[in-house]
Amino acid sequence: MMQDLGTIGNVRLSGFELGPFATNAYVLSNESECAVIDCPYEPAELIEYVQRKGFTPSQLILTHAHCDHIGGLAEFRKAFPKCTIRIHAAEAGFLEDPEQNLSAFLGQPVSVAEADGFLNDGETLDLAGAKWNVLHTPGHSPGGITLHAPALGVALVGDALFAGSIGRTDFPHSDFDTLAHSIRMRLYTLDEATRIFPGHGPPSTIGKERRSNPFVRGT
Repeated sequence: MMQDLGTIGNVRLSGFELGPFATNAYVLSNESECAVIDCPYEPAELIEYVQRKGFTPSQLILTHAHCDHIGGLAEFRKAFPKCTIRIHAAEAGFLEDPEQNLSAFLGQPVSVAEADGFLNDGETLDLAGAKWNVLHTPGHSPGGITLHAPALGVALVGDALFAGSIGRTDFPHSDFDTLAHSIRMRLYTLDEATRIFPGHGPPSTIGKERRSNPFVRGT
């Protein structure tokens, strides 16, 4: 299901709820370029949208390498072979390893070629004409990242933080204390008006989650 999330500054944000886990993917675009955030199972609607708009995606950024966020990579790569795929360095090898990306436990292993490049905390990316800071927000997964655009007041938070919830911490490589630290020190320190767009579920704001999220309260 595609949802037009509006134009923020000069960036149009389009959301797609895809696959059996209702995983959110996002397309960031302006008049001349686009970038894609995450590539869930069953990506046909996402791919068709990008093609219909005439976009050539410059980068696909993965917030982390759990299978519900990478299950459509093979199809996406076939459609856009020149698109650069990047993921945090802490999850090098996860795309190829079904146990690391958790797909082995679902009975349908996902193993795709390694990313074209790796991200590190503190990098700044130019995506659809806006500057996005890479924030390492581990806990749900070791290489989980948030993309924060201060000028737009937007953060794409992956599975670190949801509206009224947080990412699961009962997976291999997950840890509640690490995730709580990421949320309190990397996300709750952002401006409270910052709009968050998570890997599952509806958007929220930093202020709302800091005040009322029942799993990790602000200090």
